[in-house]
Amino acid sequence: MSPALLEGVRVLDMTNVLSGPFAGYQLALMGADVLKLEVPGAGDLARQLGADPELSDQNLGVSFLAQNAGKRSVTLNLKHEQGREVFARLVAEVDVLLENFRPGVLERLGFGWDRLHEINPRLVYCALSGFGADGPMKQRPAYDQVIQGLSGAMSVTGTPDTAPLRVGYPMCDSIGGTVAAFAVASALLRQHRTGQGAYLDVSMLDATLASMGWVVSDYLIAGREPTPMGNENRTSAPSGTFETADGQLNIAANKQEQFEALCAALDRQELTTDPRFVSREARKNNRDTLRKELEKTLRTRPAEHWDQVLVLAGVPAAPVLTVPQALHSPQVVHRRLTHRVATPALEGRELTLLGSAAHVDGESVAPSGPPPRLGEHTDEVLEALGYTPDDIARLRENGAI
Repeated sequence: MSPALLEGVRVLDMTNVLSGPFAGYQLALMGADVLKLEVPGAGDLARQLGADPELSDQNLGVSFLAQNAGKRSVTLNLKHEQGREVFARLVAEVDVLLENFRPGVLERLGFGWDRLHEINPRLVYCALSGFGADGPMKQRPAYDQVIQGLSGAMSVTGTPDTAPLRVGYPMCDSIGGTVAAFAVASALLRQHRTGQGAYLDVSMLDATLASMGWVVSDYLIAGREPTPMGNENRTSAPSGTFETADGQLNIAANKQEQFEALCAALDRQELTTDPRFVSREARKNNRDTLRKELEKTLRTRPAEHWDQVLVLAGVPAAPVLTVPQALHSPQVVHRRLTHRVATPALEGRELTLLGSAAHVDGESVAPSGPPPRLGEHTDEVLEALGYTPDDIARLRENGAI
């Protein structure tokens, strides 16, 4: 099901690749009508990206399909005068404009914030970029890996021997998109109450740093420069990834009672009275020695065995899974995070797509429809703006759409 939380909200999504489309997808999942504005003949670059070359050749790359279900695709050439006229009419009708160009691109096309606000005073305009609308780096190109490096996230990922290390998924794109979607939803609340629009300037670099929590606060407040610790938790021990007889197991015995329960479950009660491990600080200072002691026992049985034993003992623990294992795990399956979506553009083929991470009124949230073909909804959207079929034909012939 797709909830009606944002029913009636119209979003003009001008974004490309991941961070912006991710933000637009979150809004679409919550019921917004998201019009994806794309360049005629080319569209979102993500249409050509992903692990299935055949889909990429059809302009329906996996990367595009993953973030654009339920949106409507409209092609428009903003470098054409008539295309800009159509764009102005669209802006007048929507509630939200979302873009992830480099700062200044829309302004050079004649649609800076002042002009957009003049056309539609209620408009929520969200500009999502790598570095934000100002500052010495504002015009630099930004990709997820670039932001991971500049944020310091890579410097604390991996071990002292392997860091700096990239996080294994486009973390900064996803975080930036989440922040943008949250900011848009917040601005829509004010728009509903007062009729006032908003200009939202979201930086992927800022968003990533803001998400880093204790890693940043350890430096800002405690004055301690963060260092890479592999799979260890800097705030506690034993808390990290441990070897078993057949794989790895995460254990987070962060409290004293959890440590004692862990030792009891492993039949290693003597560790609780060992001076090296009696307190939180002592365990942190001797974490490597404590790990070796625990793994002497953990290596005697499989990870699944210890998972069951430790859960019954009240110790937070779980095996380390692959992505396929995680998606097919009983918990994720029960929560209905993935959804089958019939996709006529792929000759009736069904896609399995991620829905929203939030449940609404006890229900999981699925995409409202399939990902669109490039320009699939151009005619219907322009007709709703008052263009006749002849007008649309002339716009297409002139290269405006």
